[in-house]
Amino acid sequence: MAQGLFPFICEEEKTGSGATALAGLPAYMELAAALGLPQAIRKCLGGCPKRQGWTDEQIIMALLSLMLAGGDCVDDMEILEKDSGFAELMRQAERNLGLDISAEEAQRRWRKGRGRTFPSQAAVFRFLEEFHDPEQEKLRREGKAFIPQPNERLAGLVRLNRWLMAALFSAKPNKTATLDMDATLVETRKRDALWCYKGYRSYQPFNIYWAEQDVILHSEFRDGNVPAGYEQLRLLEEALAVLPEGVEEVFVRSDTAAYQVELLRHCAHGKNERFGVIPFAIGCDVTPAFRNAVAAVPEEDWAPLFREEGGQRYQTRQEWVEVNFAPWELYRNRQDPPIRFIAVREALAEQPLPGLEDELTLPFPTVALQRAKERVIYKLHGIATNRELTGPEVITWYRQRCGKSEEAHSILKEDLPGGQLPTGKFGANAAWWALVVLASNLHSLMKHLVLEEVDGPGWESSRMKAVRFRLMRTPGRVVRHAGQLLLRMARGHPTLRLLIAVRREILQLAQKLKGQPAMAI
Repeated sequence: MAQGLFPFICEEEKTGSGATALAGLPAYMELAAALGLPQAIRKCLGGCPKRQGWTDEQIIMALLSLMLAGGDCVDDMEILEKDSGFAELMRQAERNLGLDISAEEAQRRWRKGRGRTFPSQAAVFRFLEEFHDPEQEKLRREGKAFIPQPNERLAGLVRLNRWLMAALFSAKPNKTATLDMDATLVETRKRDALWCYKGYRSYQPFNIYWAEQDVILHSEFRDGNVPAGYEQLRLLEEALAVLPEGVEEVFVRSDTAAYQVELLRHCAHGKNERFGVIPFAIGCDVTPAFRNAVAAVPEEDWAPLFREEGGQRYQTRQEWVEVNFAPWELYRNRQDPPIRFIAVREALAEQPLPGLEDELTLPFPTVALQRAKERVIYKLHGIATNRELTGPEVITWYRQRCGKSEEAHSILKEDLPGGQLPTGKFGANAAWWALVVLASNLHSLMKHLVLEEVDGPGWESSRMKAVRFRLMRTPGRVVRHAGQLLLRMARGHPTLRLLIAVRREILQLAQKLKGQPAMAI
């Protein structure tokens, strides 16, 4: 009987063939080795002496491989295990990654001998459960926002990202850090997950994105019912502490969730000991007082808002004005530094019929203003800033956060398995999310430190699926010849030359970083 529509037959190899579908993935592990990631794992997590079997370094490197390859659940580890060529490469690479252990240690860890290259599903789940603290779960109160305190293991995993930021700065220094703060919802069917404001069970991690370096600087895993604005000042201070020592200037952008008196005053008054005054642009709550201030602006003060595209300047349907708005909570005395408020309005394309304006229900704030002889309904947005730029410059700079930081959320949840949480235990899911962030940042470092250097700037805008297709998921065959391990690829395959150039660039990066001082964690 025919197997399918086309005239070919699928069958199993009679022996281990050494074939791999992931010929380009070991380059990521080489980059991790060049950066010293396995040693940092050992230093940050401190090992788990009571656990037999796999070390922290082995499990984390295996999970990073799984996530980068496109796996979205722990079960997919079996696909890596059955990829004989990739498994052979990783077994041979363990010594270079710093994952090798003594024969005595191996005997203690695997009393029946080690039979696998990658940890089993059960071993991974046991590892993730080490990051969960059941005592913290007892502190939850119904109807209250609560963020469990991380145990020592989870805190070490978070510190690992701080180390990666230092490694990035050593390889590619940048003295400016524009931080985009935002939360993202991860929908889930886990029965222990809580309901978010959109009406479904979810978790709501909060991320702080470093725009100049294209990485997630800091992330905190949260329940779905925790508001996006909850304890944002603490998170900002934690993120500032993660920034490498060479960073000298910081800017902050956020939506209205960060429109909080203490956060604004903290930035405007320069209360951070290291950076002092922090320039910001933060979405302003459209309160009745703000609407009244906007309504008091003369019609002739509104100016059209332009955009530039392809070297051309186009007028949009939006208008802007600087509003004379001084909420008392921001100006408690005469010494308070000024905070400017900018309003942006856009007339609704379809105006409501006369007499029905009050019945209008829209998912965004509006304001009714008198223009000439008619009353017009506008979509209204406000921005609070302490930057000394023109209104259009502030608006343009503020809106830049919506592009890359939202793309970073999409990468975490769609391109990587951040949208597929493995268990119902909060700490285990928090560890999974932290590893997803680490995988995302490692991928960003590959693009900016390696691929752009060997193949031009076109990689900057490449999404994960494009890099997987062009680099990671390349077929090859692993063979031994004359005492050497060879990775052979099809004659004329365009990835072969790219992969060789990538590996040489990583080797040069490793030699460059070898002379750098030890990275603080």
